Amino acid sequence: MKTNEKLALLRKKMKKKGLDAYIIPSSDPHKSEYVTKRYESRKWLSGFTGSAGTLVVTAEESGLWTDGRYYIQAEEELSGSDIKLFKMMQPGVPSYTDWICSRLDSGSCVGFDSGVFSVDEVKRMNKKFSPSKIRINGEHDLLDEIWEDRPQLPTNEIFVHELKYAGLSPVQKLEKVRTKMSESGTDCYIMSSLHDIAWLFNLRGHDVKNNPVFMAYAIIEKEKAVLFVEKKKITESVKNHLDENGVEVKGYSKIEKAIKNIDGKNTVFFDPKKVSWRLYDILPKTCKALNGEDIVENMKAVKSESEIRNIRNCQVRDAVAMAKFLYWIDANVGKEEMSEISVSDKLEELRRQQELFVGTSFDTICAYKEHAAKMHYSASESSQYTLAKEGFLLVDSGGQYLDGTTDITRTIALGNLTDEQKRDFTLVLKGHIALANVKFLYGATGTNIDIIARQPMWKEGIDYKCGTGHGIGYFLSVHEGPQRISQIMNNTVLEEGMLLTNEPGIYREGSHGIRTENTLLVKRAQKTEFGQFMEFETISYCPIDIRAVEANMLSEDEKKWLNSYHKMVYDNIEVYLDEDEKKWLEDMTREI
Repeated sequence: MKTNEKLALLRKKMKKKGLDAYIIPSSDPHKSEYVTKRYESRKWLSGFTGSAGTLVVTAEESGLWTDGRYYIQAEEELSGSDIKLFKMMQPGVPSYTDWICSRLDSGSCVGFDSGVFSVDEVKRMNKKFSPSKIRINGEHDLLDEIWEDRPQLPTNEIFVHELKYAGLSPVQKLEKVRTKMSESGTDCYIMSSLHDIAWLFNLRGHDVKNNPVFMAYAIIEKEKAVLFVEKKKITESVKNHLDENGVEVKGYSKIEKAIKNIDGKNTVFFDPKKVSWRLYDILPKTCKALNGEDIVENMKAVKSESEIRNIRNCQVRDAVAMAKFLYWIDANVGKEEMSEISVSDKLEELRRQQELFVGTSFDTICAYKEHAAKMHYSASESSQYTLAKEGFLLVDSGGQYLDGTTDITRTIALGNLTDEQKRDFTLVLKGHIALANVKFLYGATGTNIDIIARQPMWKEGIDYKCGTGHGIGYFLSVHEGPQRISQIMNNTVLEEGMLLTNEPGIYREGSHGIRTENTLLVKRAQKTEFGQFMEFETISYCPIDIRAVEANMLSEDEKKWLNSYHKMVYDNIEVYLDEDEKKWLEDMTREI
């Protein structure tokens, strides 16, 4: 079926249920960024394949809201349908709740599946719609009624993330969790986030593409920990692991019964951004509900000494794969046929040769020329370009290793560049260096320092419509909260041991896209009478293409940073390269 035919089917169901609007988000019951195929509802209905977006359908109209990463892509993928694109955070663009209020009359009803909306989201909807006397109804999963071949939940086996990689046992982690629970007077802690659950129990899975997680819930009490997961996914080694750590296992679907049966005298803690309204709504009303940031999310965001040690080793191996890949491109572009897809495949092949590699951390973005202006471009057989010895190739990629998760972007000069391209590349580099070099007082958040990376571009009237950096998981999601570097307000203090990306960019529709991305580790700097200062250490070891740099645009300090960075790159990875690769690396890391 085409998009408009699917919309027509949905509208029939809406009319039958007495719904005047229906909202389809991009999430699953765990508020995951990346979801199993069963929960790709917005993608299936709209045809828009980006990872973020909300679709709203009324009897007469439909709209899709997405952020700056996907403006160009969404316009193309929605073309030919009745769905109107709303570019979030742009002047004059209403939120989807404001738009609904402007379209519906008093007494109208908005439908949604409460299983995929968080407590916070439903409360905000209620607050927005109540003054207009618009009702909400979260009882209906209408996609389940019109999506005939909707995929079932995955049944992949789980595996143990060994202690030599995890650093702490589940018993040790649970002890830390219970200490936090005790501090707040919590009797019962409901967990919904797949990444938090995987980290806490030292387990990983294969249920979500590129994310080593599995579908599960957990409830932690003072003397008991219960993992809710389909038992067919539990191998003998996983069962033994959970038994050894005092973890009880119940079926995935048993979570609702367990919540209904929580002692009504208990104080229950949960993160309202992550727990679904459906689960919250069945919590005994006599329970005292404590809302707050997820205990485990904050705990796992600060990497332990053993995790950091493993991550450093992981970054070196990933950098070796990247160096071999960049050398291969330089040696072969223009001599053999290379496409965006074949180049992506080559990079994955080189990563697979590295020890402890499990898979990619996201679908590689390999974008040539104007394709790179789409921040999250995905090549297809019909859309892909063949590479030539000219212009820019942007490659944003990462790996999942047993000892870490990586994310790195390089924009590669394949041949002749225009003055504008070199200028843009250098402006991005200046922003990247500025953020890598920044020192800040303890207590700062990513929102406080986002402007540092943008300043060189803002001076020239240029901006990028996305964040500057995000947290990275530990053999988990390539995007991890609560920390991020973004203009969107974030109150998370940057703590020693947190990981963040540094990825400013310039994107010119119809021309080119440039991004330079490394991973940063938050560290303590000097402490003075004015307070504790913090700084970043760059822990990605991959050359930045100096052939695209306008050296006269860099200050002496910026040149010093680039030369020092390239020396670090060479010193860390040259021993793992063959002679030709080593000569290439020596040239690519020469001083400017």
